[in-house]
Amino acid sequence: MPTHGAYQLIGYRSHQCDATATYTHNGARAYVLCDGIGSSDAVRDWTRTATRRLARTAAHQADAKAGLRAVYDDYAADPDRQDKYARRLPAACAVVAVTAPGKPLTVAWCGDARAYVLTPRGTLARLTDDHNRRRVFGGSRNIVTSCLGATETDEEVKAYYGHPAIESCTRAMEPCRLLLASDGAYEPLEDSAINIADYLTGSPQHAARNVAAFANAHAGPGSDNATALVADLRTAPVK
Repeated sequence: MPTHGAYQLIGYRSHQCDATATYTHNGARAYVLCDGIGSSDAVRDWTRTATRRLARTAAHQADAKAGLRAVYDDYAADPDRQDKYARRLPAACAVVAVTAPGKPLTVAWCGDARAYVLTPRGTLARLTDDHNRRRVFGGSRNIVTSCLGATETDEEVKAYYGHPAIESCTRAMEPCRLLLASDGAYEPLEDSAINIADYLTGSPQHAARNVAAFANAHAGPGSDNATALVADLRTAPVK
């Protein structure tokens, strides 16, 4: 039986600019969800490539933060992105989770894509804090304060927004269900005071579809790209 599944809906956007990817290397498995900023062919194509790249890198690093840091820094070093007078290049919010033998679950993010875990006891815990102006200034949740494709350092972002460009956390491994979600998937449910855990039932694919589909339905005419990736995690053996 598959241990993970993803599902996405385009909503009322012109392009599907969310993307998911998984990658396994030497027993380490990376799960990635990226939410492209904007809606165009260029954003869609860049986000898909960046998501696959991030999954490969994080799996090889066997650590979510190290993987996201490497890819973030590589994009930031692009001379075209360093030119403040150049046209804006594609960017995306990103969340990464990595399991590896004998290690805790690691999660890293930039932007407002989220990671949750549902424990066997039925407790849903959010592992990420949004990088957006609502969190920082109580302003708009639609303006992010960090993203993949940006050039600012941790220090520069922290000086202005109070959080680094990349944040991370670890969690002791136990059998649990992981959910990665774009804002188009979690916001409509959260706004409707719905317990997301209620939709994380059945197979991972069924659960991912539930989250995205019900989010899309609750959002109505203003629905965004809605994407969910669900994975059943088991305690990894010591390598």
